[in-house]
Amino acid sequence: MTRRLGTDEVLFLNWGYEEDPPMALPLEASDEPDRYCIQLYHRTASQVDLSGKQVLEVSCGHGGAASYIMRSLQPASYTGLDLNPAGIEFCRRKHKLPGLDFLQGDAENLPFPDRSFDAVINVEAAHLYPDYPRFLAEISRVLRPGGHFLYADLRSLPHVAKWEADLADAPLRLVSQEVINAQVLRGLELNSERYQDLVNRHTPAPLRRFFRDVAVTKGSPLYEQVQRGEISYRLYCFAKD
Repeated sequence: MTRRLGTDEVLFLNWGYEEDPPMALPLEASDEPDRYCIQLYHRTASQVDLSGKQVLEVSCGHGGAASYIMRSLQPASYTGLDLNPAGIEFCRRKHKLPGLDFLQGDAENLPFPDRSFDAVINVEAAHLYPDYPRFLAEISRVLRPGGHFLYADLRSLPHVAKWEADLADAPLRLVSQEVINAQVLRGLELNSERYQDLVNRHTPAPLRRFFRDVAVTKGSPLYEQVQRGEISYRLYCFAKD
């Protein structure tokens, strides 16, 4: 899909977030089309003050969040890492800011020395990793003492207990957690029309239903699972002591 988009530059791959009443997050005009995706990242990243910090985002996708956070929350540096080389190539071409860089790499084998970062961000990606406990161990390894893991993710209800157990076993201290199903569902609803249009314009007709499901447009199986409460979407903040 990264290669199919042509001039339609999709900068965010997450589901989105909106509160009630609306967040009304001040955005630049160029960021406005991605408002609901940005709001999920803003809510996740702003759990701590990132100004002057060295930040790593694991699974940075197309780099929209890296650019937004660098411009808005003023970290000293921001490194976006992703397994997809086509996505990293896109990020390097699209997002050129001082202090912002992108690297191809594996979330379970982070290519950084111990204690390299003040904060690590991960949004809506870790549920796809083959060895989730190893990822958590790697996060702890690259964080400095006093650093934070800022995290948003989802699990279907049968997998929530294992998720909670893995997090409890991680060498990190839980600071806060929140179930954000209602906010994510609003984001999905508000993003749905745009995503359906992108899928219709960039995929052959036989594949459109598949990509609408991947994009979690309104009426897709994942959308309906969130709506029925069969998926738990959560926001976390952890600290390394």
